[in-house]
Amino acid sequence: MTEEFFDWEPVIEVAGKVAWEIAEKWSVVEADDVKQEILTYLLEDRQSTAEYAKDLDFLRKVCWTVGKRYASKERGYYDLIDDQYWYTPDEVRIALRSFVYSDEEIGKVIGNRDDLVRARISDNIVSARADATKGLSKLTKAQEAAVSRVFIYGLPPRDENERRAAYRGVESLTQIMNRNIRSGR
Repeated sequence: MTEEFFDWEPVIEVAGKVAWEIAEKWSVVEADDVKQEILTYLLEDRQSTAEYAKDLDFLRKVCWTVGKRYASKERGYYDLIDDQYWYTPDEVRIALRSFVYSDEEIGKVIGNRDDLVRARISDNIVSARADATKGLSKLTKAQEAAVSRVFIYGLPPRDENERRAAYRGVESLTQIMNRNIRSGR
């Protein structure tokens, strides 16, 4: 189908359904805004998508990608301006390394410098440990295993892939922890 004979009716319907589904999952966006963003993208890129106009499954995937990208951008902006505490990957690594201590031991060392985790133990370590504990279960099994081995147990990574997986796991865990403290989950 050429660009000038592009039938927008089914595309608009697919974009509307996808936008509604994304708005249900991502509370920071409205369905109308997501639909508008999807349709704007499709309109600007109509030369590329015109040949796939009849393939609604392909268009649905494109709509999902564009919609999730928009929702993620909006959530990132919201997280930046909402003025709530923001965990950094370094703080998450410190919280993970502190898992070798019991809660009683953590209570005794708050305010002191710790040689094992190479950081000052502040009072927010207790809440960071709780958030990390909750967030670990949301990682993939491979990430959870790599993070546990490298950062909780303090063992060296087996190879470069495990090292990368551990650091990617910490990045994912940081996002999960930040998302959870904002949504109250």
